[in-house]
Amino acid sequence: MNETKTALVTGGSRGIGRAICVELARAGYFIIINYKSNEAAARETLRLVRDARSDGLISKFDVADSQAAKPALDALLGEHKRIEILVNNAGISADGLFAIMPEENWHSVIDTTLNGFFNVTKPVLKCMVRFRHGSIVSISSVSGLIGNRGQVNYSAAKAGLIGASRALAKEVARLGVRVNVVAPGLVETDMIKEAPVEMIKQLIPMERVGTPEEVAHTVRFLCSEEARYITGQVIPVNGGMF
Repeated sequence: MNETKTALVTGGSRGIGRAICVELARAGYFIIINYKSNEAAARETLRLVRDARSDGLISKFDVADSQAAKPALDALLGEHKRIEILVNNAGISADGLFAIMPEENWHSVIDTTLNGFFNVTKPVLKCMVRFRHGSIVSISSVSGLIGNRGQVNYSAAKAGLIGASRALAKEVARLGVRVNVVAPGLVETDMIKEAPVEMIKQLIPMERVGTPEEVAHTVRFLCSEEARYITGQVIPVNGGMF
């Protein structure tokens, strides 16, 4: 059994998830890198984790699929009895106007973010409660705070994640588990490749796109002992975009 501090990051193979994995590795955590399909990207994240003088493993399962997530998490919790940190980062987008949105685009986005939160958080939370210690950070979005045209499904999923996290924080605060949310704005990842970045930058007071590392720094703080009296909060990381 691994005795070091352990963190599980869903959707950890690329973008914000990768940056979070590396940042937590620098803080001394053994990193479980969850991914859905891109093994090469997950292995690259693992390489970066090791470059940060920590270690980890990759774990393939779809957080939206309870039948796939349960056995994978059972195995992980069997080997790593204590998972001190859970970062619910896995998420997808399928943008389009609501009036013509295919039903599958609605369900796939909601299922990954909200069902993924349930499928992963519930078993890991039981472990945290047993030891009366843990930190859960979920990655929402500015779209979950203010909404965004063409992202009704994404905004609904990310807003739901905020509501779920705040409610859970109240349930488990007395049990030694903290639950917080980070809500990034426009961040330099593959997800914004098709976005009108130059136009959106005009809406950002800092007039620039954020970096995955800037989000990861905030996650690391919320997971640290320095943040031990912070729970049920939503921290925007968006350059002042409201």
